[in-house]
Amino acid sequence: MSGTPVTLNMSAPTRGARGKPPRHFVDLTPEQRVEAVTALGEKPFRAKQLATHYFTHLTSDPAEMTDLPKASRDTLAAELFPPLLTAARTLQADGGTTVKTLWHLFDGAKVESVLMRYPNRSTLCVSSQAGCGMACPFCATGQLGLTRNLSTAEIVEQVRAAARSLADGEIPGGPTRLSNLVFMGMGEPLANYKAVMETVRRLVAPAPDGLGMSARNITVSTVGLVPAIEKLTNEGIPVTLAVSMHAPDDELRDTLVPVNTRWSVDQTLDAAYRYFQVTGRRVSIEYALIRDMNDHAWRADMLGEKLNARGKGWVHCNPIPLNPTPGSIWTASDPAVEAEFVARLRAHGIPTTIRDTRGSDIDGACGQLAADEEG
Repeated sequence: MSGTPVTLNMSAPTRGARGKPPRHFVDLTPEQRVEAVTALGEKPFRAKQLATHYFTHLTSDPAEMTDLPKASRDTLAAELFPPLLTAARTLQADGGTTVKTLWHLFDGAKVESVLMRYPNRSTLCVSSQAGCGMACPFCATGQLGLTRNLSTAEIVEQVRAAARSLADGEIPGGPTRLSNLVFMGMGEPLANYKAVMETVRRLVAPAPDGLGMSARNITVSTVGLVPAIEKLTNEGIPVTLAVSMHAPDDELRDTLVPVNTRWSVDQTLDAAYRYFQVTGRRVSIEYALIRDMNDHAWRADMLGEKLNARGKGWVHCNPIPLNPTPGSIWTASDPAVEAEFVARLRAHGIPTTIRDTRGSDIDGACGQLAADEEG
């Protein structure tokens, strides 16, 4: 595969071009960070100090960098930590353990992240694009169209903000660490391949050069960009791959996931299976259950058969009760239909778990807050 990002020309509109985010410390490799601080007249070791503040202490506030001379810290912060995200709205659910944030980016673009604390882990769902170009008709973000890709720093800043909130004990349950990350917010992660993979590298790099997270606790989702899945297969970073299927047959999936007209169900599943073969990492199959649309028992059988045709033990299926958007014709399946769908998959030996639908009372589906602001 070439090193160029995957580009797509889908039917959803692309908003007007916006400016490039200012250079941020996170966008730089450790070597480039040294070059950046020395270019500002500082000693090379300042780069490590700044990395420690950002990735270990989770701060970019010069007032907290007390081991740096005041004149130096103000200059370094101004040059290397430009503000990229501003929290515009914050909504809470589940007793404060689910927090959804609408961020305004430096150019006015809007993205969302959702922090979810569970008894044994804390998970952040991040956005990788402002809007999305995949045009899935049941998705709030898909109806916004694509504004632009996020930079590495804009994605990592979502992570840092959540990690700092957890470390400071702002989420009920006392101080804790961010353990899991899912690229399931706004946007198609593999359509912003370079920035997403650079983000993963920052997250898994050991302190002080990164957050020291486990790659196995990071999930990268895709609607099925086959060339990018193949590229991810060869990265050598054992993230979890999640494929949003939503239909096992091309006829329906062409409508629900328009990119399927380019890469079919079978091509997508073949690429996902290759990912498992090379990495040994079990693939997640995401399936939004939509009433009277894709929740038929025979479709569960078809999905189970297609998954088993490629091998055993390589997937885990996550049916997701659809979180409907206001005014949408799409709605969640009847609970009895959902139960039958799950039972059929399990009868085929497919490990199946209904996805937790946290945040439904705070417009939990990513894109809803941004859509509200867009009117």
